[in-house]
Amino acid sequence: MKHGEHNEEVISTDKVEVTATQPMRAKKDNLSIPLAIVFSGILIAGAILFTNNTPAKVAAIAQAPVRNQVGADTQEATPDQLAVKPDDHVLGNPDADVLIVEYTDAQCPFCQRFHMTMQQVMNNYGKTGQVAWVYRHFPLDSIHPYARKGGEALECAYEQGGNAAFWKLEDKMFAADTASIAPDQLPKLAAQVGLDVTAFSSCLTSGKTAARVERDYQQGVDIGVRGTPYTIVWNKKTNKQTAINGAYPYDNVKGVLGQITASAQNPKAANQ
Repeated sequence: MKHGEHNEEVISTDKVEVTATQPMRAKKDNLSIPLAIVFSGILIAGAILFTNNTPAKVAAIAQAPVRNQVGADTQEATPDQLAVKPDDHVLGNPDADVLIVEYTDAQCPFCQRFHMTMQQVMNNYGKTGQVAWVYRHFPLDSIHPYARKGGEALECAYEQGGNAAFWKLEDKMFAADTASIAPDQLPKLAAQVGLDVTAFSSCLTSGKTAARVERDYQQGVDIGVRGTPYTIVWNKKTNKQTAINGAYPYDNVKGVLGQITASAQNPKAANQ
């Protein structure tokens, strides 16, 4: 499903025909007729109720961004869960008052879309030091078989060349098609961003970075993340946080940042 599209749910009420042609079934039919009438009435009432609510529901769905989702809703994260760790992957000023913490999946098409949004955000906000972008792994193994190994590949890039190498490979992977991030294709992408392919391949096949990917994943599970992309915009000064649950376009993220950065500059206003 593309952004802005929605599934329409249609409720139809089938006509119920009741006959009583056999005398031996008269008692059963005497019960069936009123039950059928009651059941039909319930369906019709439900259809009317649905019809009355349809415009609002459709409007809400049409505004909701698509994402890959498995399971339940999220809950508010704690400051400890959002704070930058020594081995976190941060683009921009790690000491910025506002952090954009994204839980993402290397094979997620909606994450690819949101990646372009985040690049625009960082071009407009990151260069001034207002915000920092924190990358967290959240591979959806059940629907994206390449995602976890893709996360491990990013960690292998980090091991070899630090955050600069991590973000270079991340950009390359999110610009590629799904087939290009299959495990046997990842060394080719590593070569394209200037990594030592032999060292990279050795790291990837060893599985040495798997625990690092799993750590991010488990933390996401702890705060209830079930779909990607899932992003938390957090004001460290006021501890105000807003979740961006899906592949929202730039203007939507800009609106959230406007509120969060304003509260960072004026903490009293955020509490009013």
